Amino acid sequence: MEELRRAGWYWGNMSVAEAKERLQDAPEGTFLVRDSSHSEYLLTISVKTSAGPTNLRIEYQDGKFRLDSNTCVRSRLKQFNSVVHLIEHYVLMCKDRSGSETTSNGTVHLYLNKPLYTSAPSLQHRCRITINKYTSKIWELPLPTRLKEYLKEYQYQDYSC
Repeated sequence: MEELRRAGWYWGNMSVAEAKERLQDAPEGTFLVRDSSHSEYLLTISVKTSAGPTNLRIEYQDGKFRLDSNTCVRSRLKQFNSVVHLIEHYVLMCKDRSGSETTSNGTVHLYLNKPLYTSAPSLQHRCRITINKYTSKIWELPLPTRLKEYLKEYQYQDYSC
């Protein structure tokens, strides 16, 4: 959970109505993660689609996270060690697309491409994200150990750029 809090787009305890209100005027693909209001799930992704804000539950089972889905598809969904890994996977998968689109049968394709931050990320955090974007060899950088440890604490990309 600490890793998720550091991401800056985890909103904690927020109702469906509050999430809808936050995302209502946002561009398609804007998302946030919040506590789930359903007792069987820990977290939910709220995202703005072409049909308006919608919610996806995040399932946690056997120490792994994945998107909730119907039984016939569930076993084919990729599982992740953390929610941040899950989000990063789907954002990067959708990177070349923008927003969402509706198919001829009315199905909305979901794209995650821009987080809704709880507040502006600190300059320190933005620098960490930028450094991690350009190198995975943090321990080889000519920096003090304490700074290298800070850089390794959060090794994900910034989706808003």
